Amino acid sequence: MSEIVPPEVRPKPVVPAKPSHVAPPSGAPFLPSPQGTGGEGRGSALLGYIGIDTIIEQMRKKTMKTGFDFNIMVVGQSGLGKSTLVNTLFKSQVSRRSASWSRDDKIPKTVEIKSVSHVIEEGGVKMKLTVVDTPGFGDQINNDNCWAPISKYINEQYEKFLKEEVNIARKKRIPDTRVHCCLYFISPTGHSLRQLDIEFMKNLSRVVNIIPVIAKSDTLTLEEKIEFKQKVRKELEVCGIECYPQKEFDEDTEDKSDNDKIRETMPFAVVGSDKEYQVNGKRVLGRKTAWGVVEVENPNHCEFSLLRDFMIRSHLQDLKEVTHNIQYETYRARRLNDNGGLHPINSSGHDTQESNL
Repeated sequence: MSEIVPPEVRPKPVVPAKPSHVAPPSGAPFLPSPQGTGGEGRGSALLGYIGIDTIIEQMRKKTMKTGFDFNIMVVGQSGLGKSTLVNTLFKSQVSRRSASWSRDDKIPKTVEIKSVSHVIEEGGVKMKLTVVDTPGFGDQINNDNCWAPISKYINEQYEKFLKEEVNIARKKRIPDTRVHCCLYFISPTGHSLRQLDIEFMKNLSRVVNIIPVIAKSDTLTLEEKIEFKQKVRKELEVCGIECYPQKEFDEDTEDKSDNDKIRETMPFAVVGSDKEYQVNGKRVLGRKTAWGVVEVENPNHCEFSLLRDFMIRSHLQDLKEVTHNIQYETYRARRLNDNGGLHPINSSGHDTQESNL
């Protein structure tokens, strides 16, 4: 009989040890070491470092290379400080006036949409900011359907994105010109919303994220401001107008708690200024009056800092996601179901200028 040859014993692959420069993630759960054959603990080898936790750093590097797009629209009557507030929000000259308009330019007779793009960099993060202005809105005696050009512009941007998306050979990164946020400026009358304000927000709140702000709130006393904010919130509720952040999009109890605080603050009573003044030994942005300086970033003077933190520091990404997952998807589904296909759209001819800050 031939001798029985025992099977070849292959050594187990060695699990690489965790690199010394990678610290264990904080709050990681403790995993007990499983017992191997013969009663020997082999947990250190079986549960060696893989490197899954580096995916966040990989995403950060890739995102920083590609950068971000953020498109903001400002709507309101002339003279409410729309351009100044946007400049103050991003601490740069990003308004249409600083780019191509002069004080001698006349307001158009009808709503004329202008967009200006800039690249802003902070801490190594680049963001292409596009400010869409709507000069001429609400400035006429007859303002019937003056929101129609704005609605058309917003839908045109959805259409452009959709046409790029359904192409067979589509671009690796589709240019995003969709309006992520619309700042609607309310005149500080202290009485109530105009019918024009109600009609605009009622017609466009379903296609764009609307954030209402009371412009030049330093013209109101503290009591007038509180009373006016309450009136505006009540009118929006009665008319069924839900501004961003919408209640139905709250994902969990934490989101609901944070967003409820924001909804209780709306509309934001703000003051914009790109001028600096010396106050108590430090330079501050503000508006100088006969009785002192209204500090823009002082929460005791106005709610500008709350608006900035909400719109840029905590909800900017959510604004983009709601635009893509809710408003754009709603438009896309309706568009594809209407006629069973896509039709070419005419070029809107809106001027876009780009610059690097």
